[in-house]
Amino acid sequence: MMSTLQISGNRIAYLELGSGEPVVLLHSSGSSGAQWRALAERLGARYRVIVPDLYGYGDTADWAGRRPFGLECEAEIVLALLARGTGQAHLVGHSYGGAVALHIASQRGDLLRSLTLIEPVAFHLLRGTDAPALAEITEVAERVARAIARGEYVAGFGGFVDYWSGPDAWAAVPADRRRVMAARLPKVALDFHATVNEPIRLEDLRSMAVPTLLLQGTSSPLPTRRICERLAHTLPDAKLTSIPGAGHMAPLTHRAQVNAMVMTQIDAHSAGGFRPSLIPEAASGTNVSCAAAMVT
Repeated sequence: MMSTLQISGNRIAYLELGSGEPVVLLHSSGSSGAQWRALAERLGARYRVIVPDLYGYGDTADWAGRRPFGLECEAEIVLALLARGTGQAHLVGHSYGGAVALHIASQRGDLLRSLTLIEPVAFHLLRGTDAPALAEITEVAERVARAIARGEYVAGFGGFVDYWSGPDAWAAVPADRRRVMAARLPKVALDFHATVNEPIRLEDLRSMAVPTLLLQGTSSPLPTRRICERLAHTLPDAKLTSIPGAGHMAPLTHRAQVNAMVMTQIDAHSAGGFRPSLIPEAASGTNVSCAAAMVT
């Protein structure tokens, strides 16, 4: 059952289960904390797991627009949730959630015991380092903006899904689910704005000593692969692992494999010194279920 808290008058929804060291799981754009349901249940056996819905997703209110929006606004959700407990946390973020997690680690690394970034969309790190990758993702963001300006939310969200999940993903989503997903397109545009305009640069991260696991799919789009590579060469305590055949939505399409790696990273840096879990998990899904799982 979801709980709620208020941040500056905004309703924030989150799931919390288990007890022990805190683990925070942050979801991707267009999704919600529900994408982490299976991992949260496994981790909840020995950790205090916190899974928020970021602004405009799941049961969390839309961004109210009272001040400029940036990654620091999403970070406030995580910091408020961590302030309710004690001890350093393990932070896990996928895609947009990974960009938020990286922002938190760069500003408040003292709060973290470990960090796991699954293809963080920290597009700001491409500025001045990879013009082709930045141009590719800028065009995706501009297509989203044009779709919003024309009121073509369904087509706009379809293009967004197909870019990250493959050309057959959107066509396989039932019409009623497409309408639910399409309503999130304005927040997707806000997410793009935040990730492209974040002021942090690669050189600012050279002293970020949080033990970091970077996960990427070998079949993922160019921008996120470049970001992972640059982070791997910049962060002082980082390990980059590639998942053969996986794309950007690996936490859904290769769920068992990703969850096992995340749990191993958390266990390795836990104060309790847990041994990696060997609990089996269901086989991974497909790109079709990947897109459909975003509607929760």
